[in-house]
Amino acid sequence: MNKYIRLNIKNVSGISGTEEMGVIVLLDEEEERQLSITCDRNMTYQFSLRINNIGNTQKLLPEVLVNKLLYSASYRFEIIIDGVKDGQYVVFLEDIDSMERMPVRASDAMLLAYISDIPIYITEELMNQQSTKYSPNAKGLALPVNTLSNSMLRRALDKAVADENYELASKLKEEVDSRKKGSTE
Repeated sequence: MNKYIRLNIKNVSGISGTEEMGVIVLLDEEEERQLSITCDRNMTYQFSLRINNIGNTQKLLPEVLVNKLLYSASYRFEIIIDGVKDGQYVVFLEDIDSMERMPVRASDAMLLAYISDIPIYITEELMNQQSTKYSPNAKGLALPVNTLSNSMLRRALDKAVADENYELASKLKEEVDSRKKGSTE
């Protein structure tokens, strides 16, 4: 049986060097380990509306649905991060009572959790593989290569080659090749 670790959203920010991507940072309850989930610019904007209390978000669709569906019924949900496939986290919205799992995009699940206080869990094994040590004063953020989108991976590979960082370029190329091989099988 898998052991699960509860995560909390720490912050959401853009990624330096790219305007179209952002990152959602999650921490374990002890605030010792962090997990990073990439998201698109629109999701970064959606979080900023809520984090910075910009405008009336209570009329936006996510809040309306949460208020109507989750708070008016006796549903109990959890968000489960269960794996990584093709550069994306495998995430489910799980009905605790029926154990029914509905797949959901990772960033959408994080927004839902932020709005509704649905708890977020990750398997201990996956957390150990994907997380990094949390340092509150860190100047940068590590992203696991296997969770970068294909376009981000290609840009990172091009930059590593341009910067003559051949060790990093080699690791990035391995990930690109692994994904190509996986899509042909």
